[in-house]
Amino acid sequence: MLRLFVGLELPEDIRARLAGLAAGIPGARWTPEENLHLTLRFIGEVSAPDAEDIHDVLSVVYTRRFAMTIAGVGHFESAGQVHTLWAGIEKNPELTALRDRIDSALKRAGQAGNGQRFVPHITLARLRDAPASRVSTFLAANNLLRAGPIMVDRFTLFSSYLQSSGPIYHAEAEYPLAVAAE
Repeated sequence: MLRLFVGLELPEDIRARLAGLAAGIPGARWTPEENLHLTLRFIGEVSAPDAEDIHDVLSVVYTRRFAMTIAGVGHFESAGQVHTLWAGIEKNPELTALRDRIDSALKRAGQAGNGQRFVPHITLARLRDAPASRVSTFLAANNLLRAGPIMVDRFTLFSSYLQSSGPIYHAEAEYPLAVAAE
């Protein structure tokens, strides 16, 4: 079984800048620089034949290249507890369209979605019992973060191997986006 997701790799300078934010919150599990990415669609565990079907449908997803910009930071919480810190993506119709095309392709390959609304973000840290004052300080200090524009010229099918030290991601296939007509 393979654990798969579709995402966007980030340029090295952007990953370095985001990794530089990793401080100030006791107990935070910061995402290693090499793992920083934007998930377009989590797939989950699939068999090798299903992985081939996924590759086949992703290889015909068509959209043009576009630019996106990282804008601000935020968090996800449940039951009043913050569990994830993230860097946001400025509203981008092209990114949403790409994600929708990928989602449709995966449904054709028998990979139903989880029904969650797409909130484009880059996970910076996972938190457990982090002091609320430190989280608030981090969010306020980085609220005006801007990075980019980042040219999106491909998307990637990743495999994820869970380890006690954290996941290891491997690019299984890359899918280029079309060059816009002049």
